[in-house]
Amino acid sequence: MITLDNVHKTFGTNAVLRGVNLSVAKGESLVIIGGSGTGKSITIKSVLGLVTPEHGTITVDGKNISNGDRDAFLARFGMLFQGGALFDSLPIWQNVAFRLLRGSLKRPKDEAREIAIEKLRRVGLKPDVADRFPAELSGGMQKRVGLARAIAAEPEIIFFDEPTTGLDPIMSGVINELIREIVVEMGATAMTITHDMTSVRAIADSVAMLHDGVIQWHGPVSEMDTADDPYLQQFIHGRAEGPIDAVR
Repeated sequence: MITLDNVHKTFGTNAVLRGVNLSVAKGESLVIIGGSGTGKSITIKSVLGLVTPEHGTITVDGKNISNGDRDAFLARFGMLFQGGALFDSLPIWQNVAFRLLRGSLKRPKDEAREIAIEKLRRVGLKPDVADRFPAELSGGMQKRVGLARAIAAEPEIIFFDEPTTGLDPIMSGVINELIREIVVEMGATAMTITHDMTSVRAIADSVAMLHDGVIQWHGPVSEMDTADDPYLQQFIHGRAEGPIDAVR
């Protein structure tokens, strides 16, 4: 579904991506791991077309992302942002139905509200949440609202950016289970960025480690713990000693 072929991206003198090669099969849940500042977010932004690589090609479902109708292209994606990124001035149902109230996916207001309430139910929130505002919800509830918004338009591809950041271990487990259930239920292709190894084990079919601008290791999550790559082993076990410089 998604292929990156020798993708390079530089900001000034900082070469963030130095030849990323990666493929994600249709219906697969891929988790990208790696230290802060290694280019994980830039990789996702490159797929979305939010940043333009200087070199390499990116295809989605066999089509180059630089070609075709931009609105139709973006309509295929859903996104759960790291900080929730909810609109404080909008009630919850309008946050969830944001894409359904405008643009190429626009639906009648009553229909959009019904879809929003159904998606809120899917992530474990009651209908009375619909008319509340983000500030009235806990961090875990806000994360669920963000997940409901990500799936509201039934996307083929969903990106999750640090989905459990700021949550306690129990709520993190709930969000991980919801993500896994929803991705499987929808048959969606998923790409997740996370530092949380518990999330990796709960969400991933496959894992890619990004280090020094390239994919250091890529394989099934079931092979991650026994892989002989020293960079991967240092990262997943949180060791200070190893080939990755802990002071950067």
